[in-house]
Amino acid sequence: MHTLDQTDWRLLALLQTNSQLTSQQTGQELGLSTSQVGRRRQKLQSANYITSYTARLNPDQLGLAVQAFVHVYLQGHSTEHSKALARLIALQPEIVSAWTLTGEAYYLLRIYCDNLQDLNRLTQDTLLSNPAVARIQSQIVMDHTKADAPLPVTGY
Repeated sequence: MHTLDQTDWRLLALLQTNSQLTSQQTGQELGLSTSQVGRRRQKLQSANYITSYTARLNPDQLGLAVQAFVHVYLQGHSTEHSKALARLIALQPEIVSAWTLTGEAYYLLRIYCDNLQDLNRLTQDTLLSNPAVARIQSQIVMDHTKADAPLPVTGY
């Protein structure tokens, strides 16, 4: 495992807020040369501190008017049910994230759909029709008061 120094931590924090910065811009911010930034970034990627670079899209601009969180309760907590549901979830582009949980619900799904009819179709026809699913509980997002924030990078 790579030991991070203060500059690595600052680099991670900076890249989380704007991954499109050039190595030159990043170097100016951190007081490093372009080549030093490139080497550090490559080491952080190789050590799996940085897993990808992506663009955040605006769901409203894409016509995704409904965001929901859905708790999924399984018929039983068997490996077979869990694997079957994981395969189903992976095939649904509307399900943008999925977490396995402790407690009653086995999964928490974050879903984006064009409209309520599409959400209903996904929950009723896809999720509830799966023999592994006992029931679901949906919560529709009314307002998004805080966007997905960067991870708390506090090592510097």
